[in-house]
Amino acid sequence: MTYALGVDIGGTKIATVIIDQNGEIYKRSEVSSDPSDKEKMFEQVIKSIEMVLDDSKISISDIKGMGVGVPGKVDRENGIAVFQNNLPWRDFPIVSRLQDYFSFKNIVIDNDVYMAAFAEWKVSNTNKQDTFVYLTISTGISCAIIHQGSFMRGNGFAGEIGLFPVLAGASLNGIENLEKSASGPAIKKLAEQRFNNPDLTTSEFFSKYEDNDEVAKTLLNEVVGSLAHGIYSIICLLDPHWIVLGGGVVNKNPFLLELIKESLKQYLIPEQQHSLERLHISRLKGDSGIVGAALKGIE
Repeated sequence: MTYALGVDIGGTKIATVIIDQNGEIYKRSEVSSDPSDKEKMFEQVIKSIEMVLDDSKISISDIKGMGVGVPGKVDRENGIAVFQNNLPWRDFPIVSRLQDYFSFKNIVIDNDVYMAAFAEWKVSNTNKQDTFVYLTISTGISCAIIHQGSFMRGNGFAGEIGLFPVLAGASLNGIENLEKSASGPAIKKLAEQRFNNPDLTTSEFFSKYEDNDEVAKTLLNEVVGSLAHGIYSIICLLDPHWIVLGGGVVNKNPFLLELIKESLKQYLIPEQQHSLERLHISRLKGDSGIVGAALKGIE
């Protein structure tokens, strides 16, 4: 049996899995991040990996490879975490540090959204010649594009759809970008303002929506409008065969898919109607990033 390690590093938690050659999770561990210091953060990464190895009783010599997903900008070729706005690393040589600690050479690094996209692409069973887009709606909003089996990275900053200005945001605070109009923190901020309640959580807002609260319904229509506008830009530019929506906001509220489709209809011309059938919800949910990292390690 062939195994691989996947590590998903975030500002709140670090998750590590061992997967088998079929992509099935064999063991999993999770620890809290410590963004107070770069070395303390690295120690937590080590702790997470050691926990899953100890629990599985699998030797590091039985592991074929390790993939590491990191938010923000990474230097894949040199294995460096260049910049993350929620981690204490700046030009941190994560791969060489892990190699030194574990005496293990086959380690790859990539942006966490790209890792998630890779996993969703793998489980979609899409035609390898297709264009595939994974869009994460979470603390931030970003996407990754796989075309004919390879990532489209542009000059290194491709997929930052969260920066795209959206029409719906204009009715909120002037012209706004997608991330400031529809990410998890944006929804929370807007809900706090509309309900005049600084303690309102995002989950409570969605509960109000499901209870048919008119204020919540109006606000969510605006959020969905922003998402539809951003997704329409992807459709116009790429006409992808698949668009998979993931990230915490969608994973916890899957009904958003149908709302987004309904809002998209105002933009689509007849030749683009097929795009509605190409929108899907993440199959791996919160495990997409970590499974994608492990799959990269075993590739």
